[in-house]
Amino acid sequence: MKNKTYNKKKILIVFLAATVMILGLIGRLCYLMILDAEYYQKKAEDLHEREREIKAARGEIVDRNGKVLATNKTVCTVSVIHSQIEDPEAVIRALSSTLELEESEVRKKVEKVSSMERIKTNVEKETGDKIREMNLAGVKVDEDFKRYYPYEELASKVLGFTGGDNQGIIGLEVKYEDYLKGENGKILSTTDARGVELEGIAEDRIEPSAGNTLQISIDYNIQKYAQQMAQKVMEEKQADKVAIILMNPQNGEIYAMVNWPEFNLNEPFELPEGVSASSEEEKQELLNQMWRNGCINDTYEPGSTFKIITSSACLEEGVVDLDDTFVCPGYKIVEDRRIRCHKVGGHGAETFVEGVQNSCNPVFMEIGLRLGAERFCDYFEQFGLMEKTGVDLPGEAGTIMHRLEDIGEVELATMTFGQSFQVTPVQMAATVSSLINGGKRVTPHFAVSVQDGESGRTIKTFSDKQGKRIVSEETSKTMQKILESVVSEGSGKNAYIEGYSIGGKTATSQTLPRSANKYISSFIGFAPAEDPQVLGMCVIYDPQGIYYGGTIAAPVVREIFDDVLPYLGIEKEE
Repeated sequence: MKNKTYNKKKILIVFLAATVMILGLIGRLCYLMILDAEYYQKKAEDLHEREREIKAARGEIVDRNGKVLATNKTVCTVSVIHSQIEDPEAVIRALSSTLELEESEVRKKVEKVSSMERIKTNVEKETGDKIREMNLAGVKVDEDFKRYYPYEELASKVLGFTGGDNQGIIGLEVKYEDYLKGENGKILSTTDARGVELEGIAEDRIEPSAGNTLQISIDYNIQKYAQQMAQKVMEEKQADKVAIILMNPQNGEIYAMVNWPEFNLNEPFELPEGVSASSEEEKQELLNQMWRNGCINDTYEPGSTFKIITSSACLEEGVVDLDDTFVCPGYKIVEDRRIRCHKVGGHGAETFVEGVQNSCNPVFMEIGLRLGAERFCDYFEQFGLMEKTGVDLPGEAGTIMHRLEDIGEVELATMTFGQSFQVTPVQMAATVSSLINGGKRVTPHFAVSVQDGESGRTIKTFSDKQGKRIVSEETSKTMQKILESVVSEGSGKNAYIEGYSIGGKTATSQTLPRSANKYISSFIGFAPAEDPQVLGMCVIYDPQGIYYGGTIAAPVVREIFDDVLPYLGIEKEE
């Protein structure tokens, strides 16, 4: 009886344990089938579906008149699906021959066990069609897009370019990536457990969404002509490089920005002809220099064009009047230094206005010392020179300036005529624009609007960037008149165009180290002088032979204005 009772207990325990296990399995099965069904359904679909990406067409970049500066070219991406390849050797031979690739490179990818392996991207459409017609099992040819720039070198360092994945790398392409990139689509195909596509089942497509169109303030015609002028003066003067900026001083819109030499946007990873690199690191460094936008990425000593800023500060502060008189013997003694004027014999007796016309250093040293280092630095900040301009391009450099406590009389004297500190060309253009447009600070910019790529409907408009007042209207009007006299009567006469009132200032600054005897020649001009609608700036780096800004840079701006002013509808005066 004891054994019988014991056996019954064992059977009961086993039964209960089995019941608990069965109930647990039923519960788990219900959980998986009901509560977690969506997750496992997705896993099953993923197992039987193969996904291929369809690249979205990147949005175009157009100039202020709608001319297309950056668009797309149809190309192909060639891939292989390992599980579907029937004749690996035939695939390897065909692809290596047609795509002009090493057989070993293609073999490595064809024999790799993976769901899909890319053989080559950015394949010309004609080549892709040829491979598609071969009807090779396991080989997929999908249409793709490659960025294409119809005018190659035009505004290359402003527009920028994209990489192999069609993503912006430099310039406006990367700055406005979110507007331009679009949304990729997908091709979904069904496979069996071995990964072989099932016949008779149509592919599903999720169509891509194209990027938006970016309209910018650059004018194709103005940019092209400015580039031609930059190339011409660079070749004539055998200079290192040339920068030209043309902008609307009233709202900051940039009509042209040239950094010559430019580069071919359709071949951005090709070094210029005659330039070679001994290593990948050296090549990358050379490419970085080639892509560099000197107008915003590099600083320089502005030289006498900075006298516009010194004059504005001193007039605003009231430390100088237009008819104040000075005497220039050809130099000025400041502490223990003899700082000379560009005219060795001196200008003799002259008024303040004549001092600006003559670009006389002693006059500016005198009024700068009257202003004092502390107020000079205050105006530096008030005019926005200690901040970046906010131009809508990446990598803008900041001003390199003395600390107030390090500015003695010698430093202050040299700063008044644009030496011993550095700014960017775009900072000079923006600050001078702000001083002659009535006194409101402007932000230089390119973006005008974003438009839907298909309907053309405007999605976003970028407002004109005019900010706080930095100088009184009275001082601004006075500077317009003074700078007009510099062109009509003074050192800027090579920028004069009959029938137009043009204001401007020349500069010739010596680069560091001074012993190298290298110079930067520049000119900033604007028209019409009494109501500025366009500002032009030309900077020539290390010209050979005659290097004075009034002799070589002013004529460049004059020639550009001669074409651009009528083009913009600015008519000559009677």
